[in-house]
Amino acid sequence: MEEIISKIPMDFLQKHQILPLGMGDRLRVGIKDKESLEILEDIRLILQCDIEPVFLSSEEIESGLRSMMGERLDESEEEDSSLILSEDEAQDLMSVSRDAPIVSLVSSLFLKAVSNRASDIHLEPYEGEAVVRMRVDGTLHEILTLSKTRYASVNARIKVMSKLNLAESRLPQDGRIRLKAGDKVIDVRVSTVPTLFGERIVMRLLDMTNKLLSLEEVGLLEGDFKKIDKLINNPYGLLLSTGPTGSGKSTTLYGVLQKVLSPQRNVITIEDPVEYQVAGIGQIQVNPKIGLTFANGLRSILRQDPDVVMVGEIRDGETAEIAIHASLTGHLVLSTLHTNDAPTAVSRLMDMGVEGYLVSSSLLGVVAQRLIRQLCTNCREMYRPEKIEIQRMGLDPDEHASTQFFRAKGCPRCLDTGYYSRTGIFEVMTIDEEMRSLITRSGEAVAIRKMASKKGMKALIEDGTQKVIRGITSVEEIMKATSI
Repeated sequence: MEEIISKIPMDFLQKHQILPLGMGDRLRVGIKDKESLEILEDIRLILQCDIEPVFLSSEEIESGLRSMMGERLDESEEEDSSLILSEDEAQDLMSVSRDAPIVSLVSSLFLKAVSNRASDIHLEPYEGEAVVRMRVDGTLHEILTLSKTRYASVNARIKVMSKLNLAESRLPQDGRIRLKAGDKVIDVRVSTVPTLFGERIVMRLLDMTNKLLSLEEVGLLEGDFKKIDKLINNPYGLLLSTGPTGSGKSTTLYGVLQKVLSPQRNVITIEDPVEYQVAGIGQIQVNPKIGLTFANGLRSILRQDPDVVMVGEIRDGETAEIAIHASLTGHLVLSTLHTNDAPTAVSRLMDMGVEGYLVSSSLLGVVAQRLIRQLCTNCREMYRPEKIEIQRMGLDPDEHASTQFFRAKGCPRCLDTGYYSRTGIFEVMTIDEEMRSLITRSGEAVAIRKMASKKGMKALIEDGTQKVIRGITSVEEIMKATSI
């Protein structure tokens, strides 16, 4: 089939929105409407074979074309850094299939990342070669190796696209690329750092056309969802989302923002960076170079008569103090904090210099979370777990002797990993009067966890266990996420 399809120019397929699907007795070709039937006659004449039309949606055709382009990574070893082109606006990746080898290679690299739902692309130079890896569902996969001379051309192409200084290779640089892949608009954050064998590049891909997840879609079980829903109905107070980098904290807060957004409320955020643009919300981008920090920006926001304020991250005592005082003066404040679990958030705020009585007076609750990979529903397999495996999950082996678990297997849909997409596991701690009294007295994380557990807080491992029992994920994934 590949030999036949290669005779059709990619530009032609993209222009007419046509997707080759497979070869049997006839070549099956996806089209979006009856107007495309005339084009199929041209394809029949080009290929000298019978055509079977299949009606698809525009989204299905675009997705298929992106996959085709991603699979055509240019493997040729031609080297010509003079072919690097400058550009002043977003480039359509689907229209460069016939361009210079390096241009096509870089474009194909981005298309492959988009098709595989990658969140990051890593280009890593070593002594003899350079390795290209992509992060899919939180895990890195090696997809390509490049010679050192070829990598230099790829490096230069990416630096030109992101408007970085080509002559500077001794200092780290940060840039940005705006790309278009069919109906998708991709915002790429580019970071370069000098290493022993050349500049290392990491690119974070953000699909601007992706629908924001609602609070109902982030993975909260019913009990925890009701707790958070009750907390955000308070007119003022501080709600924190905690966890390590890349644990989905911002996604959860965006879900909360969508829940509290209304024409009667003034909602303002200050973020670094602004990851999603939300209609009806005033969003401010942090810019330390001109003195616009979280603390300074938050002071200005409070003069804008807000009802709800989201601070991208509490990084220092000054920001913490302003956020807490804002929550005590009639504002609902949402923010993130880097702690391993919910109870530790209290001691972290105190370590930043915030008095215990201020923390206890302002804090509504803390949501700790991790991201876990979901089992691929196309290939997951059922099995009966061993007794020790059931015990590791904190379950009674006798009660769950007949419980069936699922585990990863692997298929082409999930890149043979056994996992497809991600969801969250959560630990939701709410603050009542008894908890406030304890925080004022000591603020020790161990004592706070003990009391929170008595009041019904499920630990991360417990929430993960429920998702294992429901067939959402595997025991291995929960063990890895909770470090047990």
